[in-house]
Amino acid sequence: MKTRKQIAIVVLSSGSLTLTAFSQEKKINRSELPAKVEQTVQAQSQGATIKGFATEREGGKKVYEAEMVVDGHTKDIQIAEDGKLNEIEEEVQIDSLPLELQAGLKAKARGATITKVESLTKHGTIVAYEAATLKGSKTGEIQVGPDGKNLAHSE
Repeated sequence: MKTRKQIAIVVLSSGSLTLTAFSQEKKINRSELPAKVEQTVQAQSQGATIKGFATEREGGKKVYEAEMVVDGHTKDIQIAEDGKLNEIEEEVQIDSLPLELQAGLKAKARGATITKVESLTKHGTIVAYEAATLKGSKTGEIQVGPDGKNLAHSE
């Protein structure tokens, strides 16, 4: 009986370590980007300061991420191995958003301070806005749809 428990603990522990390893991003140098990914980075980073690159597996596929600053705000892009732009997260000022969107974010924050807002664009369409929140010392993240309403699922 004791041996079964030990084996179960080892199996469960190694499984959780494996899951963690697959979901972590790995920092890389620009020179490690495939040519098609580099072309997309060049097109998307005009006038930007690039902060760094990473790669990870998402949905079983390798993707590349570039972090940059454009005109004083953050812009992160995710690119498929074939160079296709999957996603853009770009910082926006909350007061530049329509009032119904601002209201939706503030309602979802439930009294927490919104510290940063980003638009989330997939395949050329804004699918959500996400905000970093702070309440006391607790940080969080919330999302709403482009209309300020709750999403059926997280983007």
